[in-house]
Amino acid sequence: MHRNISIIGAGSMGTAVSILLANNGHNVRMWSPFAGEVDMINTFREQKDKLPGVRVPENVVCTADFGETIDFSDILVLVIPSQTVRENAARISSHIKDKKVVVCFSKGLEKGTGFRMSEIISQEIPSVKVVAMSGPCHAEELSKGIPTAYVAAAEDRKSAELIQDCFMSPKFRVYTNPDIVGVELGGAIKNVIALCAGISDGLGFGDNTKAALMTRGIAEMSRLGSAMGAQVRTFSGLAGIGDLIVTCTSMHSRNRRAGILIGQGKSVEEALEEVKMVVEGVFTTEPVYKLAAKLDVKMPITTEAYKILFEGKGAREAVVDLMGRDKTHELEEN
Repeated sequence: MHRNISIIGAGSMGTAVSILLANNGHNVRMWSPFAGEVDMINTFREQKDKLPGVRVPENVVCTADFGETIDFSDILVLVIPSQTVRENAARISSHIKDKKVVVCFSKGLEKGTGFRMSEIISQEIPSVKVVAMSGPCHAEELSKGIPTAYVAAAEDRKSAELIQDCFMSPKFRVYTNPDIVGVELGGAIKNVIALCAGISDGLGFGDNTKAALMTRGIAEMSRLGSAMGAQVRTFSGLAGIGDLIVTCTSMHSRNRRAGILIGQGKSVEEALEEVKMVVEGVFTTEPVYKLAAKLDVKMPITTEAYKILFEGKGAREAVVDLMGRDKTHELEEN
């Protein structure tokens, strides 16, 4: 069934998602607050700044009219930086008239509260059903129709299956999962570990180091997830190890790229300036670190990332401290 679908955000992933949905036969209204971006996409059928060379189908209309975008459909897709989700959800709540399904591609935890994205949306717009989308996916590849698999997670099974039906294509496979806590935590924490993987690369370390970081990163993710009520097996799926692999190993990953620059000696501010896009791992490290402390969960990699980003600790010193921790059993560590 072809539907009208609204997308909040016209960056690289927002545009890639709009292309996917349009190619599935849906009519898409994509919102951007930037007049130049709106004109660029509508006139040239291309997101020249972030996805050059990829054509945006005619059944995608970009607009700066927020209310029109909300009214256009009963499915809203948020593809925006995680730290802007609350303000955008609050704005949506003032426009929304009927019950809708809100699909969130944003991956992170809210600074100051540690709330997951679905929690924020439910707080600001209590009438909607929330579906979290996560998994291993770069916009640069999705927009070109490169085969990709993703997860639609929701407490409400019908909502997850609705979104599965809308997004599924011969090039984009969607699985449903009721564990929205685990899916969202996986999508958030993998950015922290990917930042560390980039720092490792920037320091000149090798595949051995990265494999260790990724594996122990999954252990940290699982420990925190278990303490927060997630299903541990979710972290061995697409939203856990799958997303971690792609984000730690690809140069499409802005988290890895920022980490490389930090490992090479640049400041956090200099790294962010050079990447020129939102690096979610930088913003997510603090709330993950604070949640771990609150719940008494050991997350040594996250702890060292926090010290590098916010306490000025040297990256090489952090590696020495990680390697010099007290010996322990791999499967019994808390």
